[in-house]
Amino acid sequence: MKKKSLIFFSSMVLFLSLAGCSNSDQSKNTGEEKQDTAGEKVEITISAAASLQDALTEIEASFEKEHPNVLVNFNFGASGSLQQQISQGAPADLFFSAAEDKFDKLVHDGLIDEENGIDLVGNELVLVVPNDSALKIKSFHDLSEADKLSIGTPESVPAGKYAKELLEKMDIWNHIEEKVVPAKDVRQVLTYVETNNVDAGIVYKTDALISEKVDIVDTADENTHDPIIYPLGVIKDTSHPEEVKLFYDYLQNEKSMSIFEDYGFKGLK
Repeated sequence: MKKKSLIFFSSMVLFLSLAGCSNSDQSKNTGEEKQDTAGEKVEITISAAASLQDALTEIEASFEKEHPNVLVNFNFGASGSLQQQISQGAPADLFFSAAEDKFDKLVHDGLIDEENGIDLVGNELVLVVPNDSALKIKSFHDLSEADKLSIGTPESVPAGKYAKELLEKMDIWNHIEEKVVPAKDVRQVLTYVETNNVDAGIVYKTDALISEKVDIVDTADENTHDPIIYPLGVIKDTSHPEEVKLFYDYLQNEKSMSIFEDYGFKGLK
């Protein structure tokens, strides 16, 4: 009888020990799974006007230090092209346009809720020439001296649309239209000027300020073109609304607005 009791007792101790180990391993695994989930990275895509590239790259580096679980990817280009991509279903979580009409098209089509959008920054239009230019181009009125002038394609590039408005308002367009070399975006205009492929170009002030190879020779009066406003908005069907809202709000904070201003943008909020 004692022998049977001892065997029974030993069996129970062994069973309870194994059960305890199993529960401990299960709790450990569950904890590891929770930890992995909490540290999972989320990727969001921002479709943004090419002129925002330098400012947004600096802001993004600061944002990811504070929010390492959110990876921000950028798709830079002409606002008109980006708007068409989004309309056709290209992946995007935020749209940061250099023109109100491109942004308003997505609002009208129901792809952006108006309450999730804001006019964030503004810009200026300037005339630039290569800094080793021998031509006497000192203002928009001197463009008759140029053999080639580059602007963004007016139909898809807001800077090009503004440039054409400016030249028409100043009664210059008809005299230089045949000299115009269109570009896919404002950065390409800048490159054409930097490499002396054209004699002059019309770009945003923010783009001109980052180049050491061009000189700003004139700045457009605000009454010669529509206001240059950059609206920002959340795409309605984003898969990561919390993370997108986090970056949307971050772009509006004091630190980010200071960076925008460092690059020559004007704060509107």
